[in-house]
Parts: sequence; structure tokens; C-alpha cells
Amino acid sequence: MTQASARHILVDTEQECLDLKQSIANGEDFVALAMKHSKCPSGRRGGELGSFGRGQMVREFDEVVFTAPLNEVQGPVKTQFGYHLVEVTARND
Repeated sequence: MTQASARHILVDTEQECLDLKQSIANGEDFVALAMKHSKCPSGRRGGELGSFGRGQMVREFDEVVFTAPLNEVQGPVKTQFGYHLVEVTARND
């Protein structure tokens, strides 16, 4: 079964998500921004979600994690929880 590891930043608005994505593009650290801004409990770990398989996350999140290039920030990804920036850190295709 395909497994992936990813980290994310979860915020309430698309604009906040876009602003954080721009900050990362300008050289700010994803982990530090996750720790400061993410409303997900994983923010305390820099957004790290660990390893998981297909179907273990909500559909919109799952689609990104199992198709996106590694180590490239994706998003905003809208789910029932809010807006995510997602970075796939590993995947065994």
C-alpha cells in the first residue's frame, strides 16, 4: 500500500493561507510558520502528520498528498477543517 509523509499548516481563511505560502516562497521556514499559525494540533510539531496511507485523510487532502511532487508547498487546499498548505515529505509510490 502506498504510504506518504506530509506536513501542513491549517488556517481559517484562504487569504491567510496565501499569505503564508508567499512567506515560505520568500524564504521563511515552513516548520516555524506551522508552529506559529496552524490551528491543527500538529502545529506544535511543525505541522508534521507522520506516515499514512490512501484514504486515511479527507478526500481533498488525500488527492494532493498522493499526486503532488515531493518537497513543494501545495495549496491552498480547502477542506471541511479550513485551508491547508501541504508539503509532501516522502512517498513510496
